[in-house]
Amino acid sequence: MANLVDFVNNEFVTKKEFPEFGAGDTITVYYEIKEGEKTRTQFFKGVVIQRRGTGSTETFTIRKMSGSVGVERIFPINLPALQKVEINKKGAVRRARIFYFRELTGKKARIKDKRR
Repeated sequence: MANLVDFVNNEFVTKKEFPEFGAGDTITVYYEIKEGEKTRTQFFKGVVIQRRGTGSTETFTIRKMSGSVGVERIFPINLPALQKVEINKKGAVRRARIFYFRELTGKKARIKDKRR
C-alpha cells in the first residue's frame, strides 16, 4: 500500500521548485486569491517557524506580527495558488521548530542573521 502511495506521489503530483529555506528565515510568500470571478495576488511576509512533512504533504508555518497581534499561517508546499517564495533574510537558529518564538517580544524576538 505504501508503495502505491509513493508511486502516485512521484508520478502524478507536480513538485514546485522553491528556494531552500528553513526555520528562522524571513520569507515572502505570494499566493493567488479568488474573489468571485476575479483573482489577485496577495503576499504574506514573516518568519518561518517550522517545516514539516515530506514529499507532497510538506507544509511550512509562517508567523508575522500584525500590530500587536501575532498571525500564523500554514502553507502546503504543493498548494496550486502558491506563485513564488522569496527569501528576505536567512536566520541563525539552533532548532528546526522555533515555537519558543511565539512568547518572545521586543528585542528578544530578533533573530540573528546567518553569515554567508
